[in-house]
Amino acid sequence: MPLRVHHVVIDAHDLLGLGRFWADALGWQVLSVREREVVVGPSLDAPVGICLMPAGDTKTVKNRLHLDLTTEAADRDAEIERLLALGARRVDVGQTGDESWDVLADPEGNEFCVVRPKVTLVE
Repeated sequence: MPLRVHHVVIDAHDLLGLGRFWADALGWQVLSVREREVVVGPSLDAPVGICLMPAGDTKTVKNRLHLDLTTEAADRDAEIERLLALGARRVDVGQTGDESWDVLADPEGNEFCVVRPKVTLVE
């Protein structure tokens, strides 16, 4: 059987707080809370979730890996505003302003993008 993604792991200082942010952001739920691990996902049997683990230090540089999130085109601006209200913030990682995405960071500074939805071409 080939490998598959199980969790995306995010280092955090406030595991439960950041877990709640991501659960609210994605419409997921907090599935498991332990001293050194919080797991969020759409359900217990979902193929992929997010696992929050203790961070050993303070984040100082741009992530080398990040999530790209998307929604329907009509909902995109409202979703960005909702994420900002949840505690995300806009960040500048060198964008020109012509990108098809907005760069945000979660409450602990982990960057993620809200991208325009893919356009499906009909033949």
